[in-house]
Formats: sequence, C-alpha cells, structure tokens
Amino acid sequence: MTLRTPFLELQSLLTQHESLWRPAPFHLARPDWCAHWPTLAAALEALDDDAVERFGEDSDACRGWLTPHLPALQRLHAACALPELPQRALPACDPHFDDGIPGRKRAQIEAFAGHMPAAATPVLEWCAGKGHLGRRVAHADRVPVTSLEIDPGLCAEAQRLAARRGADQRVVRADALDAASRAHVRDRAVLALHACGELHRSLVRHADRDGAHAYRIAPCCYHLGTDGAYRPLSQAARLALDASTLRLAVTETVTAPRHDRARLARDQAWKLGFIALRNALEGEAPRPFRPVPASWRSAGFEPFCRRLAEREKLVLPAQVCWPDWERTGWQRRAQVRRFELVRHAFRRPLETWLVLDLALGLEERGFAVTVGRFCARTLTPRNLLILAERPGGAHVPATRCGPADPGGGLQP
Repeated sequence: MTLRTPFLELQSLLTQHESLWRPAPFHLARPDWCAHWPTLAAALEALDDDAVERFGEDSDACRGWLTPHLPALQRLHAACALPELPQRALPACDPHFDDGIPGRKRAQIEAFAGHMPAAATPVLEWCAGKGHLGRRVAHADRVPVTSLEIDPGLCAEAQRLAARRGADQRVVRADALDAASRAHVRDRAVLALHACGELHRSLVRHADRDGAHAYRIAPCCYHLGTDGAYRPLSQAARLALDASTLRLAVTETVTAPRHDRARLARDQAWKLGFIALRNALEGEAPRPFRPVPASWRSAGFEPFCRRLAEREKLVLPAQVCWPDWERTGWQRRAQVRRFELVRHAFRRPLETWLVLDLALGLEERGFAVTVGRFCARTLTPRNLLILAERPGGAHVPATRCGPADPGGGLQP
C-alpha cells in the first residue's frame, strides 16, 4: 500500500466529519453537532468524572467508547495504523555521555537514532538545541555532524559538550528559516527531531533543490509558522486548516504530574468563568482568547478576571458575584471536557494526515519515503518519523546560497 492510500482515506473521512472536529467546545456553549448526534451528546453529558478522566488519558479507551456512536472512527484508526520502523542496535555510550539530558528527552533521542538507518554520509542536525542528537549519531555512526541552531547560548553549550565528549561535531549558529542556512543541507543526511512547524516544513519545500542525500524528520507543533493558514506540501492535499485546527493535532500530551493537572484545570475553569461573564454582558459570540500571563493566575479568580477585563476592554458592573462566576467556570469546564472527547478522537487522524502530507511532498520532490513510529506514544505522542532517501544518493544541481561548510568551530 502506498502512502497516498491512507492519506486520501484520512482526507475523505476528515472532510466528511469536519463538523465534529473543527468547532472548539471551549468557545461554544454547545457545538452544533449536538443537534445531529443527540444520543451521543446525551451519553457524553451522562459520563461521570472518573470516566471523563480515564478517557482523557487513554485515547484507545475513548475511541472504543465513541465508536458505536461514530463508526467512522474505526476506519480513521485503521488509516492511522502506521507500522513501527525497523530498529538497529546502537553502540553503547560512556556512562557520562548523556549527563545533563533529561530522561524522557534522552529516551527520545535513543529511539530516533535507533530507528533511522545508519548514517553513511555527513549529517546535518537541524534546529539542534544543545546538539544532543547530533552527538549521539556522531558517536554511533562515526560520521561528522554539523549542528545548526539559532540560539547563541545553546550553540555555546553544544560546542562545549561536543568538545568534552570528543564528538566529531561542529556547531553553526544560524536561523533555519534563513535561505542561507539551506546551503548546509547539501550532500548531507538531515536530522530534525521535533523541529516545530515551518522549521520542518521548510526542509520539504526546498528538498528538490537543496541537494540532501536523505531526511529523517519527526515533526512537531504543526501550528507554528503558518501565518494564519496551512500551506500543503503535496499536490493531493485538500484540507483547509488554520492555526486553531492545526493546534488540535498536538493537544495530546504525556500525562502530566498531578499538581500540574490541577493547575491546568483551575486555569481553564477561570478562563471559562470569565468568558461566561463576558458573554452575559456582551452577548454570546466566539471570540479569540489570547494567552494569559502566568502571574495573573496567582492572586485569585477576581483579580484574574479584572485584569482580563481591562485587557479586553470589558466594562464590569459595580457589583459582581465572583464566587458564582467561578462556579460557572467549573461547570463549563466539566461540559467542555465531555464534548472535547469527540474532537480529541480526531487528533491522531489529523496529525497522521499532516505527516503524510510531508511524506508525499518529499516523494513528489524525488525521494523514496517511509513513514512509521519510532517510539511508544507514552514516551511522546509526536512519535512519527519520516525517512526519505534520494535514490542513488544523487542530487540536482543547485546554486549555493552561501558557504556550505566553512571551517570548523562555532560560526557566527
């Protein structure tokens, strides 16, 4: 089966059911789909809090509960069932090789490197951070690695760690979205582990002329850098997506600690309490809700709402029963969480469609492409990896944008 087959299946099913996943219950008192699926809406509202909590943490269990109401979820799940990529054994590192790398990040790096083919050419680590992945690949495959990163502090740390570990790794300070940075792509295998949004899409947009031998891309944060609307990478793409719907694809996270979940619950309830108050004063209407500074959430519900009202130019009445509106916020949160279970069932299908759009974009630009999982979703939900090889390792001629690989050391 080609990648195009599940892509078109997902596209068709997402289009047919867009009324279920496009509207965000956070902004709507009651999504319009409730009128068309009244039995489903009633079943959701009848769920107890324990079931909502369980389904929020276990997407498979949630899908199993929803499928009798929405049989199309079974076909969507089948279209998302990408295989685990072949794994290779990596040579062991010195016990101190990965000192300072958080455990989850370390496991993601090991999984990424272990599920990509051994590098046979020089490597470019795209949006490298501290260069942890590049150092691991330099050690495992005995190839020179160039690590490209925009943040000067991270560059300095990457250079220090490379020197400390004796890695064949050179750090280049540059903006990945600057056209000149693409000169570093030529004649390399490009690694991008969770490069966000346009940072990974830009690699695909220019893959037909940048001269890379191969790409290994695990995408992340699809909503970043869209400038309002998603620009597809493949000719077969037909879904129209904005930043809000793209953000849906990455709302699934690994379960947070209990205190973080309690804080997030309170934050959402307070925001919904303010929205309910604003709607009561100005009328029901979907309005954008910009991020709220963390410091606003430290003093209590009333100061939180007063600051928001000032920012949103909302005139408050002289008397407001703040406990009532906070209670309303918690009630709205309970309702939102239940309706969001339906929307969340479309997160993985949407993400898989986005990843396959990237993969087909690389195919159309002359690469042989494989897509699969490189780790369990409990390690990271962003666990899909695109492996693209230019047949024969050849590349098309291209005009250089600048020096492709100036002499060693940190480059300004």
